[in-house]
Amino acid sequence: MRALVTGGAGFIGSHLAEHLVRCGWSVVAIDDLSTGSADNLAHLAGSEAFRLIVGSVTDRPTVARVMDDVDVVFHLAAAVGVRLIIERPIHTLQTNLLGTEVVLEVASQRGQRVVLTSTSEVYGKTERTPFREDDDLVLGPTAKSRWSYACSKAIDEFLGFAYGRERSLPVVITRLFNTIGPRQTGAYGMVVPTLVRQALAGEAMTVFGDGSQARCFTWVGDVVRVLADLATHRDAPGRIFNVGGTEETSIGELATNIRLLTNSSSEIVLIPYAEAYEAGFEDMQRRVPDVSRLGDFLGYRPSMPLTEMLKRIIEDMRSCG
Repeated sequence: MRALVTGGAGFIGSHLAEHLVRCGWSVVAIDDLSTGSADNLAHLAGSEAFRLIVGSVTDRPTVARVMDDVDVVFHLAAAVGVRLIIERPIHTLQTNLLGTEVVLEVASQRGQRVVLTSTSEVYGKTERTPFREDDDLVLGPTAKSRWSYACSKAIDEFLGFAYGRERSLPVVITRLFNTIGPRQTGAYGMVVPTLVRQALAGEAMTVFGDGSQARCFTWVGDVVRVLADLATHRDAPGRIFNVGGTEETSIGELATNIRLLTNSSSEIVLIPYAEAYEAGFEDMQRRVPDVSRLGDFLGYRPSMPLTEMLKRIIEDMRSCG
């Protein structure tokens, strides 16, 4: 099988490329390196089954050229991270909307299957948990740029279904829940690498809000295996799949756990949202997935508990200095 991975030099994209090559796929990755890094793909250097194209997913001629000889497109390229979204909302919307439209349009001309990565953010202010794929989406006001990412990814999903209906394009949509693992950076607001770095450095560990907001973290190895399996599943197109962990923890508990696992003396400090991001910032209090659909399709179960994920991330960050 031959695949294109957009955003292939990013955190999840690089792990996906590695997994696919290991499974015998031939992989082309495209990335503009705005938030990804070629260093994430250093382990694939010299592999005849892999090549990296530096370019933007919004550049239609480039995308058309790299999609000429592939069977499946894994569309991961996106503007991500709360800080980046708030600071660059135009970039967020242009990258997420135009990039997805380009990928879907080119794929529709070739009949290539597209695995589209969306996000748990689309559930927004939905209060019923765990989140199910068919739940209503409740987003905040358009005047708050924080919701631009969730809105853009929801529109990406609408686009995917539209191309499926009008062009018979086989599109699989995955909603990822707080993916973590080696190579993830805290530069754009990702909480786990930020807290681990602070703990290892003996710095104050910053928790935004009151720390009661709860998340279910997902191991990146589980995510990429799911993406690869859905790419070849006969009945996956036209469906949405939650991809997430099932172990709920508050961010305050997460910080305490990381401090214990690193044997750090760092102080845990609560930072008001208005100080961390912007006045009136709205967070999702709970983000918990129902993964029964994925379990029915693939027999999916998270491969490890959160504590083991954190131990592996801490070990990786220590080894990288």
